[in-house]
Amino acid sequence: MISVNKVPETALEWHQAGKGAALATVIETWGSAPRRVGSQLVVSGNGDIEGSVSGGCVEGAVIIDAMEALEQGEYRILEFGVSDDDAFQVGLACGGKIRILVEPVGTVISEQLLVELVMARSQRDGVVYWVDLQSGERRLVFDGYDERLRSNRSGFETKDQFVVVHAPPLRLIIIGAVHIAQALVPMARIAGYDPIIVDPREVFSSTHRFVDETILQDWPDEALQKLGLDIRTALVLLTHDAKLDDPAIRLAVQSKVFYIGALGSKRTHMKRVERLSAAGLTASEIDRIRAPIGLDIGAAGPAEIAVSILGEMTATLRGRLD
Repeated sequence: MISVNKVPETALEWHQAGKGAALATVIETWGSAPRRVGSQLVVSGNGDIEGSVSGGCVEGAVIIDAMEALEQGEYRILEFGVSDDDAFQVGLACGGKIRILVEPVGTVISEQLLVELVMARSQRDGVVYWVDLQSGERRLVFDGYDERLRSNRSGFETKDQFVVVHAPPLRLIIIGAVHIAQALVPMARIAGYDPIIVDPREVFSSTHRFVDETILQDWPDEALQKLGLDIRTALVLLTHDAKLDDPAIRLAVQSKVFYIGALGSKRTHMKRVERLSAAGLTASEIDRIRAPIGLDIGAAGPAEIAVSILGEMTATLRGRLD
């Protein structure tokens, strides 16, 4: 499984254990700041930390301010300049500035709100933590932020209203345990995806072909219903078998998955379109399918096809393809 940031979970654990917890969140950056907006650090009442807001160059000062905020029960906004020398030490070419919001749990962030956030994260429910820095209002929002959730992009909505996006980890579901899948799985893992292979054909979906990977020997539509399909999931269909691919496609096009790609030539896809149309899918639903799959890079062989697929997935995720 992909390593997942556990800062909110750790904050809740420390708070409930009586250690105290304050969440520090990067809310704004200028220049070559070490961490992106939305990055978080949790500080306990005795100075324990989990996570990062700067790559190490301002954590010491944040810890002191967070512990003071815990004692006083109030939030505060910190601003730091990262010098060129400090930036170089954390792997950057030049410095920048960052603003950090520090919020104690229990007084500023309610325990109930944090419980609901942790529960949503555990269920792969994309959720946004919304805060108005002027009024102090805080809440969780589950709808209306699809674009931010898909790209995992926190930021200011207005001058005073900031949102921290808690998007599920990226996930790739591959239908068909074929040679292309063997090349695609390790590439996708490097790119930050948690891959799952689905294929009811035991001769293909054996553990010796996909060592230490998650394999479901279920019919694809049954597997997708178990797994669920969300805005941070990509679906790749590689079987060339209509009885395996089509039921999965029918579920996927009616979900929020950000990418659906199907292997096959243009002629093969034309036949697929005819079948799906006859099954009642609309033209807009069918248009969601990327087929032939992958960017046109002249790929030859499983490894290069896998590169083209991952490239198309990335371009779709980042909004570079219509």
